[in-house]
Amino acid sequence: MRAPLGVKTLNEIRIVGGRPLSGTVAIQGSKNAALPMMAAALLSRGISVLRGCPKITDVFYMEEILWELGARTWWEGHDLYLDCRKAEKTRISAAFSVRMRSSALLLGPLLARNGGARIGYPGGCVIGKRPVDLHLYALRALGAGFVEAEEEICAVCPLKNGERRLQGGEIRFEKNSVGATEQAILAAAAAKGNSVIYGCAREPEIVWLCRWLRNMGARIRGEGTRCIFIQGVDFLKPGDMRVPPDRIVAGTYLCAAAVTRSRICLENVPVHELDAFLSVYRKIGGQYTWKSGKLIADARAVGRPVPFLRTEAYPGFPTDLQSPMMAVLATIPGESRIREEIFEDRYKAAAQLSRMGARIRIRGKDAWIRGGYPLQGCEVAAEDLRGGAALVLAALGARGITGISGCSHIHRGYEHICGDLNALGGMLTTKRNQRTLY
Repeated sequence: MRAPLGVKTLNEIRIVGGRPLSGTVAIQGSKNAALPMMAAALLSRGISVLRGCPKITDVFYMEEILWELGARTWWEGHDLYLDCRKAEKTRISAAFSVRMRSSALLLGPLLARNGGARIGYPGGCVIGKRPVDLHLYALRALGAGFVEAEEEICAVCPLKNGERRLQGGEIRFEKNSVGATEQAILAAAAAKGNSVIYGCAREPEIVWLCRWLRNMGARIRGEGTRCIFIQGVDFLKPGDMRVPPDRIVAGTYLCAAAVTRSRICLENVPVHELDAFLSVYRKIGGQYTWKSGKLIADARAVGRPVPFLRTEAYPGFPTDLQSPMMAVLATIPGESRIREEIFEDRYKAAAQLSRMGARIRIRGKDAWIRGGYPLQGCEVAAEDLRGGAALVLAALGARGITGISGCSHIHRGYEHICGDLNALGGMLTTKRNQRTLY
């Protein structure tokens, strides 16, 4: 067994536009579910298995962090094994944590398992400030103490009866935060005593995290509601569960059909998690049927603008599909309007789409898209994960050839976007760099 030696990341994608799509592809495992489930594996001193785990950069980054903490990981196909029997270290260096935001989720498990934690400030896509103050508030509510440091978050559990352990408590979130809710759940699952978390986010990934923790022996109820009750346990056993399908990848591929006015079939789609997106999909003229585990999407009649679309916390329209939908609206005649309510800097793709001929005007939280003007292939750059996916979609519907640089962002969440779109009839070629992470 050895540490992962490197990650092959997409550096550049070249796309020949104007080709209709058809065929069938399956949806990969969920990035946003897999990462907190990997963090939760630290709460067990055994070997856990995440089946159908996506082989994406963020998962590989989390693997690297777990190795730094003393855990060992390996793959058997798409099944990820997490051996946390010797994960006794408490420090995550900034060199690792700066790569992705989800590294912050390890604070709670490290405190619960080892009594302390030190982590460099988390990084990831630059789509807004996304401070960790709610994470720290949740951990303080369970007794954690913090020492101020210039470049690190340093935390320790209270000493009581000769042991350092988090204590059950009451947590009240004043605003919706998926990451902070996950942090609170992870910490409370192994705290001493009972905890009640009010103001919880309700995203499907939180429901899946609670199911995973129950698979490990945690006592949790109320997931999917604004109030979750947790009875802390002394130890958790290893988990073994399948990672759910990625609703954002499914939505992205539906947008690909819409951009190209095509009919495609998607397998392994979490339809019940996409109600808000599918509602907008119908408004622009898309149709779909769900039969025998397959979603058949017919976007040949797409052509109606959306007067007003607002991103919201689940079950509202997901912010992660705002950029892909913007690419679609840029191809629809008439004026559409999007209001981004989750992140303050998530219109980075707009400037790149404008280089391709899209007419987009940004004012504060709002983006006005006057669509229907032909998009033209050119050289553009991905600046974040979902914005990069939006450029791929726009390129599919553009005239000529589009070159997209900075595509390592895209590989953070999409395992094989080029392969999937090529399987549907697209013409995408890639250039890869071998980048060593250790």
